[in-house]
Amino acid sequence: MKFDISIPNPVFQSAQNLAKKMGVSLSELYTAALNAYVTEHEKENITEALDQVYIEEASILEPELVKMQVVSLEREQW
Repeated sequence: MKFDISIPNPVFQSAQNLAKKMGVSLSELYTAALNAYVTEHEKENITEALDQVYIEEASILEPELVKMQVVSLEREQW
């Protein structure tokens, strides 16, 4: 999809330099940058949702699960 956007000249110049350094087109750089930005904000939504869950639910592990974890770690080679 093609569309036009306006960005400040210093940002454009920095993006052009980075794209050249990375050996990618500006379109590829903008796509990667926007994808990373969107992904980061989606993670924030997940964090907010989990925060809401743990307002009502305890976040402690049941003693049996803690014991199972400790026992399994004893067998690990470090």
